[in-house]
Amino acid sequence: MVGKIIKTMRRENNFSQEELANKVFLGRTTLSDYEREKTDINFENLEKIANICGYDILFVKRNDKTQILTTKNINRKEI
Repeated sequence: MVGKIIKTMRRENNFSQEELANKVFLGRTTLSDYEREKTDINFENLEKIANICGYDILFVKRNDKTQILTTKNINRKEI
């Protein structure tokens, strides 16, 4: 799930993998591995990617059924 969110954030900002990886100081293959969920991303790198792409990371308590986990305007149900 996180890989799809990263890919969506990147594409919505018209970044190639190479461009975004350079901005976050990662290798392009590392970013690709994150997007394909071949490698787990740490929170620090996820936060950097979200910030560069203009997104917020929100944590919502699971038993509160009135709220949905979102990263700014990407709704989890849309992916």
